[in-house]
Amino acid sequence: MKFQIEKETLLNPLQQIIGAVEKRQTMPALSNVLIRTTENSLTLTATDLEIELVSQINIIVDEPGEITVPARKLLDICKSLSNEASIKFSVTENKALIQSGRSRFTLSTLPANDFPALDTINSICEFEIPQKTLHDIIDKTAFAMAQQDVRYYLNGLMLEVSANYLRAVATDGHRLAYCEKETNADIADIKQVILPRKGVLELVRLLSDTESNVKITLGSNHLQVDFDGLRLTSKLIDGRFPDYNRVMPTDGTNIMTADREHLRHALLRASILSNEKYRGIRLILQKNLIKLQAQNPDQEQADVEQEVVYAGDDIEIGFNVTYMLDVLNVTNSDMVQAALKDSNSSFLLTFPDQTDCKYVIMPMRL
Repeated sequence: MKFQIEKETLLNPLQQIIGAVEKRQTMPALSNVLIRTTENSLTLTATDLEIELVSQINIIVDEPGEITVPARKLLDICKSLSNEASIKFSVTENKALIQSGRSRFTLSTLPANDFPALDTINSICEFEIPQKTLHDIIDKTAFAMAQQDVRYYLNGLMLEVSANYLRAVATDGHRLAYCEKETNADIADIKQVILPRKGVLELVRLLSDTESNVKITLGSNHLQVDFDGLRLTSKLIDGRFPDYNRVMPTDGTNIMTADREHLRHALLRASILSNEKYRGIRLILQKNLIKLQAQNPDQEQADVEQEVVYAGDDIEIGFNVTYMLDVLNVTNSDMVQAALKDSNSSFLLTFPDQTDCKYVIMPMRL
């Protein structure tokens, strides 16, 4: 194998795929990147057996071939070179030689045959969606995913595809985030898949805020997202996601409307003296007023009042302040609404100018 490439041309795709490189690898090849060349293309592949990232570059290759080299070392070498540097890459006697100006690096290699590949995806449905839309729907829900929950199906993001909508739902059992966007998927019935946390985080990292489309392919065991010159493939979590419709409160007759930013700052002030472990604060709703109270094991106390628009029953309810702040931080809406039935019921958070997102927070005993 032999080719020459500009530093930036190699560095950008390396940075895109490095997230799939396994840090605590169970097999040596997983810490490597697979470099495969044809006469006019260079393909870089990284995997941790859960996700796979593939980036392709169009270049003129002197000698085609395939080999694997340590991914992070190759990335660090590229970063260390000057911006205008040109890189000569060649393989001889199971060693990869990287030359640039007066610098030479020799890296160990492993055969391409040792590199594991994810199973071929069997397409169930395919559709295209703007990157900005997909980024938005994930960004507004992914924070509610569980972390290392024994209910493994909660440790990911549920994506539901129908003929007109793509919905994303995440829950950790104490809160739920829901968002939907219009799509033009050519699908007769509704499909649900659960994308694991690693796949979600990598997808968000790669998506940009542009209107350019990405192609999503749903398979029986995998989800694949095709960008321009880049492809992410992720295994799916095999499990049944809870019925989110049963969790959505529909009997919240007491409705509070507040300025989002004012409420966010009031919650931040009250949270300073909340219990660091449980993060519970008490919310007292009265006519056009909320009182926020927090206590901690050191017997310290915070009392914060905030004007709101509210004409319902007097209600006193406890909740995790972090859950509320997470919701208020994922939007730039001016106003927020909370609908609840009584002190023992979950409450529904919505934004009047963003009707496509809903958030449920369960109460907690204080």
